[in-house]
Amino acid sequence: MSRSGLSCPGCGSSNIVDDDLYCQAQLVCVDCGSVVSEGALTNESVYVGASDVSYSRTTAGDKKPCMNLLKGRHHVIAMCRILRVNREIEDLSQTFYSRAYQHKSFIRVTLRKKEFLAGCCVLVSCRMRQWPVTIGTISCLLDADLVEVGAVYKEMVTVLNIEAPSFNIYDVIEAHSQEYKISLHVAEELAENHKDLTKRAVELVELAADTWVVTGRQPVPVIMAAIYLSWQSLKPNRHRLKLSLDKFCQLAKVKKQKPAAIRVTEMKEVLCKLGKEIPWLGETLTPDNVVCQVEDILKHRYALLRRALRAREEALLPESLASCEASPPRAPEVSDPNPAESPVERHKRSAEGTLAPGDEAGQPRMAGELAGGALESPDEGSNWGARALFAPPCVVHAKRRRVEQPELRDVTGDEEISDSEIDSYIRTPREAREFAQMQNMFLE
Repeated sequence: MSRSGLSCPGCGSSNIVDDDLYCQAQLVCVDCGSVVSEGALTNESVYVGASDVSYSRTTAGDKKPCMNLLKGRHHVIAMCRILRVNREIEDLSQTFYSRAYQHKSFIRVTLRKKEFLAGCCVLVSCRMRQWPVTIGTISCLLDADLVEVGAVYKEMVTVLNIEAPSFNIYDVIEAHSQEYKISLHVAEELAENHKDLTKRAVELVELAADTWVVTGRQPVPVIMAAIYLSWQSLKPNRHRLKLSLDKFCQLAKVKKQKPAAIRVTEMKEVLCKLGKEIPWLGETLTPDNVVCQVEDILKHRYALLRRALRAREEALLPESLASCEASPPRAPEVSDPNPAESPVERHKRSAEGTLAPGDEAGQPRMAGELAGGALESPDEGSNWGARALFAPPCVVHAKRRRVEQPELRDVTGDEEISDSEIDSYIRTPREAREFAQMQNMFLE
């Protein structure tokens, strides 16, 4: 096909035709064979007064999401399927993740933090739709530290300006108790209704919170211990009482949490302390038989708690009065007439005999207080949880602090020897008698 209006730059001929070479069209001069134009991938308007089009405009369209964003969405969907949430929560979680991923606070973070972000989006979606899921459950799914996930969750809520409601403990315990297959899948004497089990477990958890058992502890072991004690106390027959926590978890087809056994022991101790305030029980109550009295203890738990605390205070009152009487009265403070004076200047005036009458009582007064015990020593009262009826776990099981060793000084032999150090060198009774006789001779 001849092209009009075009001429060959080599010979000036206007006999120019299209020559298709595979998929690329070319304009070739028939007379001399020169290629007038090549690489034309558009229509003929390009050759006749067409304007240039930028690459970004020719490739304009919807951008494909990056691979990390797609992986994050898959993580969100996987966690939603594991938690068995509805489709509304799953869609809301993906929406929150897409918003948070594009934000400047999370666009340049590590892949591990983006995994935490996916879990936090699922958590906030569940809370907004009243689905009982705790942050500990999300941390378990992510195999991550609870503190790290909590920090990402707090940052995400602040950045996206989301008002996430706090969960209800009743809903959490109810959702957790439904995982225990003890309603229809076991014998009649071992079967229990989930509603009654949840109600009793909530009362036990509230009592544990009032007595510092829950403080600083993971929620799942505490709930497991409460459900186990609730199951035993609702129908305390011999079949239930002889069943341990391990066998109970095997019966209910749930995985046992290791700290749950310790939480059971702590809850039994709390129940014993309150149950001993019941007049007809008294000291006969032990951790082995306290399960049978759980219903009465929980029914009157507030009155028993006040009575137990009052009895503990009355028991410690004579000891407190005796310690107050044994400690000497504190000397009155003597004000410093010249507080701006340095210790060096005060020492010079003391050597010259110009020290004021009130000044010389300043330094010995502190030494006397420390020696007499008027001031409380650092170790005194550090483990007050041993005396209190209920105390936080970090106080009851306080870690022993490392004592800093004093730095070793070079010994020259010219140091002064105190009287107490001299007494320590006297070891035998004979040396003690000779030293006493020598002192009597000097006094005479």
